[in-house]
Amino acid sequence: MNILAINSSVSGDASVSRALVAEAVQHLLEANPDAALTYRDLGDDPIAHLTSATVSGVRAVAETPEEFGTKALSDELIEELRAADILVIGAPMYNFSIPTSLRAWFDHVLRPRVTFAYGAEGPEGLLPGKRALVIEPRGGLYSEGPNAVIDFQEPYLKQLLGFIGITDVTFVRAERLGYGDEARAAALEIARSQIADVAPRIAGTARP
Repeated sequence: MNILAINSSVSGDASVSRALVAEAVQHLLEANPDAALTYRDLGDDPIAHLTSATVSGVRAVAETPEEFGTKALSDELIEELRAADILVIGAPMYNFSIPTSLRAWFDHVLRPRVTFAYGAEGPEGLLPGKRALVIEPRGGLYSEGPNAVIDFQEPYLKQLLGFIGITDVTFVRAERLGYGDEARAAALEIARSQIADVAPRIAGTARP
């Protein structure tokens, strides 16, 4: 089994998502000690955003050195993703959505004719059979109540992953982190409990 763990927080050691991703990986490795782990930190080692000088390396045919460099990076990221049986993503909510570093990663791995294609029935994801565990720290409460309509984080991640064929996705939310120490402690306890519960199941049912 291969695990790809991705962090996207810019908060360093203070990051909640970074700590919860580490716990999730630990549980997955305990359930499957022979698993191989690939780790990518988009917060400390960000991927450059696509520009007019580089976008053809992903969306068209590379011709310039800049475009070939972008294509090589896209190839590398896609191979990491293709090799993974389980994907663990730390995706804190920034301004109601995802960190720009994580968006840049998706911009490089959502690649026509490589990770998705259009056919007679519409778009088809070309990376099926994988499972994803997404950790979502949030300062407020967005899974229910009036703020649910401004949650552009979880639906967006579900759409991006599903577009390339990853439809078996488990979301673990740590909400109300900004509501004081007591609410923060309760949110972390709930998230850790959920991770401990779902991680072994995800590891045990991963594709061979």
